[in-house]
Amino acid sequence: MRQKLNDVKALAFDADDTLWDCQSYFEKVEQDYCELLADYAKPREVSASLFETETANMPELGYGSKAFTLSLIENAVKISSGRVSGDTVKAILELGRSLLRLPSTPLEGVVGTLETLRRRGCYRMAVFTKGELLDQENKLQRSGLRRFFDVVSIVSDKTPDSYRRLCSELGVEPQELCMVGNSLKSDIAPALSVGCSAVYVPFHVTWKHEEIQPFQHDRMRSIERFADLTDVV
Repeated sequence: MRQKLNDVKALAFDADDTLWDCQSYFEKVEQDYCELLADYAKPREVSASLFETETANMPELGYGSKAFTLSLIENAVKISSGRVSGDTVKAILELGRSLLRLPSTPLEGVVGTLETLRRRGCYRMAVFTKGELLDQENKLQRSGLRRFFDVVSIVSDKTPDSYRRLCSELGVEPQELCMVGNSLKSDIAPALSVGCSAVYVPFHVTWKHEEIQPFQHDRMRSIERFADLTDVV
């Protein structure tokens, strides 16, 4: 029997790779992208350069499919020393556009668990995700999950201040909010830093930018399946 978190009055859920699969689609696009640039560099070199380009662009472009697409194009120009063709750039644009159409099908256990939590009537519930506004709104709409949430908050980045604002929007104190997500870096650590509790739900792939050393915390629970959430809150 898992030990439950106490005093929880609101639940906030990350979206990408917590409610639906996202990173798998980005990884497939990156594989196809490396194939398009195979004349200029090996896949490992293309990926390493792309990560550097993305990281450098984040302060201005933020996160999401559109920012990623711009980084794909910029990196193609860089890795090819300006020799990349217009046809290849067009193909790269289509790879980026495909990410705007990913299906956002809820992961196993998500719908049933959210229904159970809603029936309890104990919690205010929010989607709290970072990324580009329209892209994230469209994914939520396609997922069919909007009906479960009182608040939808889409932010450029998940910072301690953004968690405090979320608490205010939900009408709870930080110690009354539990954040549920797959990223220790973005979902769990900043929530804990302001006094929230958290539930970590690992996903089978992790974006390199989200990787940090695993850790334990007395206000954090780790679960293997989304459906296990009802055992800890």
